[in-house]
Amino acid sequence: MLELLQDPLVFAALAALVGLFVGSFLNVVIYRLPRMMEREWHAQAAELRGEPPPEQERFNLATPRSRCPHCGHLITALENVPVVSYLWLRGRCRHCNAPIDRRYPVVELLTAVLSGYAGWHFGFGLAAAGALLFLWAMIALAFIDLDTQLLPDNLTLPLLWLGLAFNLGATYAELPSAVVGAMAGYLVLWSVYWLFKLATGKEGMGYGDFKLLAAIGAWLGWQMLPLTILFSSLVGAVVGIGLIALTRHGRNVPIPFGPYLAAAGVLALFWGDALTKYYLGSL
Repeated sequence: MLELLQDPLVFAALAALVGLFVGSFLNVVIYRLPRMMEREWHAQAAELRGEPPPEQERFNLATPRSRCPHCGHLITALENVPVVSYLWLRGRCRHCNAPIDRRYPVVELLTAVLSGYAGWHFGFGLAAAGALLFLWAMIALAFIDLDTQLLPDNLTLPLLWLGLAFNLGATYAELPSAVVGAMAGYLVLWSVYWLFKLATGKEGMGYGDFKLLAAIGAWLGWQMLPLTILFSSLVGAVVGIGLIALTRHGRNVPIPFGPYLAAAGVLALFWGDALTKYYLGSL
């Protein structure tokens, strides 16, 4: 079995298959984690007011079972097979015929494709295992930020420490580079935040963005931070201008920066060294 996994194509296919089912779980995380946090905030607020915590149905990543948001129909195992069930049901609830959000198969397919590529790119071993965890966290954080403009500490902080742990053996970067990357990643955006706030009186980004860039620095080292910041800022600016120009997106309506940081982190994971060498060689 171990010899079979050494084959790049076999391992890539297995990683893609695992990624498909992990993508289904990530859909649960993307939807439920912000709501779990909101419930916790309400409970903490009630405690500060000296009130009993509000009575609420048990709600976590495992309970209750997934159900249709329109009619409450409980999703069966056959209706919950990644991508296949969406196609079989033709994108609609079997009970009430309400449309199923296309986000679900998109997240599943994206996770499968990136996981498969990570398996092929790194091959069987520790680097591939870490890359999968990094990618899955990036996907969850990007979509949570898109939905809620939140980057939960429950994900960013463990991701940061996990990156340092993987680099104890220089899996992606030497440990000193990873430590400096975590520090610099946080401080760079923290500095931009305060410069922007002092200049305009407004907050240009949230603290979650600092922590996410710190986590990327912890995984990939400080050398990947310029590429990450440049790419995320460029794409963010283009998308922001496009939203304002084409969709009447108000200039005062905040645009989440986390998805662009996550995309840049994925880019740096796979092609950071090659892009950096190409850029330096063209100077």
